[in-house]
Amino acid sequence: MTDLSAFPIVTRWPASHPDRIQLYSAQTPNGVKVSIALEELGLPYEAHAVNIGKNESWTPEFLSLNPNGKIPAMIDPNGPGGKPIGLFESGAILLYLSDKTGRLVPADPIRRYETIQWVFFQMAFIGPMFGQVGFFHKFAGREIADKRPLERYRDESRRLIGVLETRLKGRNWIMDDDYTIADISMLGWVRNLIGFYEARELVGFDDFPDVAAWLERGLARPAVQRGLNIPARA
Repeated sequence: MTDLSAFPIVTRWPASHPDRIQLYSAQTPNGVKVSIALEELGLPYEAHAVNIGKNESWTPEFLSLNPNGKIPAMIDPNGPGGKPIGLFESGAILLYLSDKTGRLVPADPIRRYETIQWVFFQMAFIGPMFGQVGFFHKFAGREIADKRPLERYRDESRRLIGVLETRLKGRNWIMDDDYTIADISMLGWVRNLIGFYEARELVGFDDFPDVAAWLERGLARPAVQRGLNIPARA
């Protein structure tokens, strides 16, 4: 029997299957990237819903695994050397899962680093900018009379979509014909921008046909469809 007692988070979200990867997450763009990757890889895992609306990610148990207080976080009971490992930050988790399985990242070292740079591009630019558009366009920020912050994030988000458009011209995926963690890192964010954040018209999304076609291809993947709904909402 695998012992996860060294991780205080299991006292709040007990593991029914402690021998499987334990995922602590919610259906946000950062959360679903990991569930999509796990579904694509076919790794056995147990998903625990963290209710961010009730601030569960700021509880001592969650913070013991992810001191940044954001979802997702993960425990792999069979980490390097067979020892358990706890991880936070979605990009790091994607890299870990790809290294663990030897999949979703090209084997060639040059293409591997190129893939990683696009994951970092999502984490440093796509995620933060799209999130700010959501705040100022759909959530509390829309009540602010001064629209300059919204305009700034709108323009920067449009620029970033343009970067993706340039990259995807003549390509099926970020890395040509290789579907990788770079695609997984961004699919949920682009989907949220034009769907949940209702910013399709705001950013002029229809001006970027290659990004739109890439998003459609990605969302058609069965593992993506499953992963978008994992974990089930608390």
